Amino acid sequence: MTVNHSVRVHPSSDNLAKDDQLAWKVAEVAADPVEVTPEVTDMVINRVLDNASVAIASLNRGPIVSARDQALTHKPGPGGTGAGVFGVDAAQTKVSPEWAAWANGVAVRELDYHDTFLAAEYSHPGDNIPPILAVAQHAGSNGRDLVRGLATGYEIQVDLVKAICLHKHKIDHVAHLGPSAAAGIGTLLGLDKDTIFHAIGQALHTTTATRQSRKGEISTWKAHAPAFAGKMAVEAVDRAMRGQTSPTPIWEGEDGVIAWMLDGKDAAYEVPLPAPGEAKRAILDSYTKEHSAEYQAQAWIDLARKLHSQHPEIADPANVERIVLHTSHHTHYVIGSGANDPQKYDPKATRETLDHSIPYIFTVALQDGSWHHVDSYAPERAGRPDTVELWHKITTEEDAEWTRRYHSLDISEKAFGGRAEIVLKDGSTIVDEIAVADAHPLGARPFAREQYLTKLRTLADGLVADIELERFIQAAESLPELGAGDLDALNVTAAVELKTGTKGIF
Repeated sequence: MTVNHSVRVHPSSDNLAKDDQLAWKVAEVAADPVEVTPEVTDMVINRVLDNASVAIASLNRGPIVSARDQALTHKPGPGGTGAGVFGVDAAQTKVSPEWAAWANGVAVRELDYHDTFLAAEYSHPGDNIPPILAVAQHAGSNGRDLVRGLATGYEIQVDLVKAICLHKHKIDHVAHLGPSAAAGIGTLLGLDKDTIFHAIGQALHTTTATRQSRKGEISTWKAHAPAFAGKMAVEAVDRAMRGQTSPTPIWEGEDGVIAWMLDGKDAAYEVPLPAPGEAKRAILDSYTKEHSAEYQAQAWIDLARKLHSQHPEIADPANVERIVLHTSHHTHYVIGSGANDPQKYDPKATRETLDHSIPYIFTVALQDGSWHHVDSYAPERAGRPDTVELWHKITTEEDAEWTRRYHSLDISEKAFGGRAEIVLKDGSTIVDEIAVADAHPLGARPFAREQYLTKLRTLADGLVADIELERFIQAAESLPELGAGDLDALNVTAAVELKTGTKGIF
């Protein structure tokens, strides 16, 4: 059973009781000793595998090289054994857990290729895994405790995303990640409610930032933002365990997050959280990506692949007058022409920018009939003259029905696609639509363990030795049975030389 908690701004004179604050309600969920269901445990394993696949594929990309170099200069202190950095042999080198969360968080997010949940806000709840896993490794936790911590991290982020919109106020979505990761670490370590409460408040306070990181020419910080939130969550829990308190009420206060960053003093939200004793199941509402692109592009890539096969003539811009993609508000205004970002049509734009351009993504998938996490973003691919010509004929328009379906909480009608109208030079029109990606639970080819493993093996090919990859897979699939101190097995050692970058302060 889910309980909806009413959340609004309170003046200081109300002296809002701690147990009436959202941060306390979240802490109660985190401290609830309820067991994780087998179905949720199975999905946690899937997402550990999924995160590993995209982290491996990113190992020598610039942002990861930088973050890894920073992390490797921070050795573990006396409070634990340290945590592993993806790609580095954990038997030889470990780092302080907050820095492992940083490096591994960047690796997981860089390709924008792991799981997603979209509702009032959007999120990549798999971003909870690096900080919670890093603390688990450092603390010598067992697999059962890690599963419980990850179930909490997913639950809290998904529940906040269902209720509280951040992007409307240009606040980056990682403001929901700091609290969820702190709550997950609290569950992992079996902390009391008061400690988790203050960790949540500190994590939220330190992870609110604007969405400029996802606007215009998108920088490498896009990959760092969730890793920073995870790092802040680890540090917030550490401080709270040492008795340090947080700004309260962090959400509801008259100078708090809601009053000044979100809907203001008259705001009212209903945040759904599991009732006491209710299993944390929110991970089952999330979905992963088959393609390395913004989630709202997943279904459009699948539709483009279909159109490529059925109507190969539309790959040639000489045959096309215009293409209009009728879609949701978010897709139109964030990754579509409604963003009014000229960079979304610039063949010299960064990979991060092209990843947030549905006109570009639809063009390449339409012409190639496929999508590749490296080749589809290559400068020579983006600059191909026929691609640029067709690309500039594609615009998006908001459609009220697709917007309604995007925001629906009914999974049977929730949709992330839209309708493509292609007008050809001869005056004829091709119209087709898609609601969800093929890999979505309601899609044409839903992801299950087999697909997660295929994705992992494909992305790890040539980067990790087969014997090492199979060892990791066996460890991940045995996650609930791993004993105290055995979680280093969830690290992967690369078979290729790991690059180093420019030296900084550290």
